[in-house]
Amino acid sequence: MLAIIGGRGLTELASLEITHRQVMRTPYGEPSGAFLFGTLNQHEVIFLARHGYGHTIPPHMVNYRANLWALREQGVSGVVSVATVGGIRADLTPGVIVVPDQIIDYTHGRDSTFFDTRDTRYSNIDFALPYNPELRGRILRAASLVQQPCVDGGVYAATQGPRLDSIAEVNRYERDGADMVGMTGMPETALAMELELKYATLAVVVNYAAGRGDSQQGINREQVSAIASAAVERVRSILECLVSCDGS
Repeated sequence: MLAIIGGRGLTELASLEITHRQVMRTPYGEPSGAFLFGTLNQHEVIFLARHGYGHTIPPHMVNYRANLWALREQGVSGVVSVATVGGIRADLTPGVIVVPDQIIDYTHGRDSTFFDTRDTRYSNIDFALPYNPELRGRILRAASLVQQPCVDGGVYAATQGPRLDSIAEVNRYERDGADMVGMTGMPETALAMELELKYATLAVVVNYAAGRGDSQQGINREQVSAIASAAVERVRSILECLVSCDGS
């Protein structure tokens, strides 16, 4: 069974047939909301709205540890994160879907590890490949099967939020090698690896990052919402194929 964690504009999947909702408890507090158990294309999935179902939890206050711990306890075979990003690289224009393969962490002050006490043996996870190659490959194959173009690979800059970035900050991310910028990639990606969960991201470019394209003077919020809404159908078709191919 796959789990899907949704971001802004993607908290509802019209073809998700919900069988029941369940409130979870973890040693790390409560997840972002009740888990939605249901079927997508006749295959069981779990869906969780990362920012809560009223979009009330800002990225720096998401309980990433509780979210992933609770999913692990449900025995999921993998976690697909659906997130919106701003495009830095020239070809990552609004509407493009990317499956990133690398990440840079610019966040701070978040609960970023499960190894935060002295009474638990810790391990240094190998974060050279942050996203699970097998799950990435399955997502890309599913996208190809449903004829939804996806960019294979890219560097995700995970920033603190909740504010958007300045042009100077985006220039810095670009110099560092980042191709897109978002606010929820970390510590979610690393925590999933600590729990040995297969994890990958479907990133939807909903705007040019500050100083790029039509964002020279700022971000057009209405355009962002429109692009995110239009992307739901495309993302849904990829997810439907993914769960069918996965057999979960």
